[in-house]
Amino acid sequence: MRATALKEGGHGQRGLARGILYVCLTLFSIVSLFPFYWMFVIGTNTSDRINDTPPAMLPGLQLVGNFQKVLGNIDFISAFVNSVIVSSISTLGVLFLSSLAGYAFAKLRFPGKKWLFGLVLVTMMVPTQLGLIPSYIIMSKLGWLNTIQALIVPGFVNAFGIFWMRQYISDAVPDEVFEAAKMDGCSHFRIYWNIVVPAILPAFATLGIINFMAIWNDFIWPAAVLTDNSLQTLQIALRSLNDVRFTDYGMMLSGTFWATVPLIIVFLFFNKWFISGLTQGSVK
Repeated sequence: MRATALKEGGHGQRGLARGILYVCLTLFSIVSLFPFYWMFVIGTNTSDRINDTPPAMLPGLQLVGNFQKVLGNIDFISAFVNSVIVSSISTLGVLFLSSLAGYAFAKLRFPGKKWLFGLVLVTMMVPTQLGLIPSYIIMSKLGWLNTIQALIVPGFVNAFGIFWMRQYISDAVPDEVFEAAKMDGCSHFRIYWNIVVPAILPAFATLGIINFMAIWNDFIWPAAVLTDNSLQTLQIALRSLNDVRFTDYGMMLSGTFWATVPLIIVFLFFNKWFISGLTQGSVK
């Protein structure tokens, strides 16, 4: 009976700990999501509601009206299309090149492999802003300033993507499968395409979401290389809504809300693979 009581007590303690964990996670989720909710609330109200005491906490009726103001002040649709093109093509390039490099670092043997991979890790420690001027000079020498390729091509190389793919491929593709494919006469690209790619789909989803969001939200690089309004991305276009004399927060946050919707859709669509990619290796 004592053993039964101890067992029941252990179950009770685990249940209590699990309940506390769920409460904490719920509170953290509410705190994390509140800025997005408040952005939506202000985006559906007039700008003067931002100074109300207490502040507005319920959505208003001005979402369409505020968005019509956005369309009247900037070419939102064109900027939206530019952001989709730049983010999508850059992300596809990162996935392809990073997975190829990760496959090479994970499974191939070649001179200087450890040194090269160490160099990739070192570049992850360099702030992005330090590469802004050299990258700008390269784009200028190529004649790519104020072109769409200046936004796309520099994003193809991603040190984190190479590191992520190398670590994932090392665990996801057993060496025995790799050696068996080599004995069957498969080329390296066929091994990559037929064996590695199907095995790392969760890694693709995780890296794709992270990279897509980073490119979508990037402001500094597009602002440096673009002057043509027709090539502006959403972040540059939304910045022009902030007038020096008066800022219509309802209009600005309405535009920001609609600019955030694609990120939410992408995350929800790849959510299952994203979580699978992050938890790979946490359980055996």
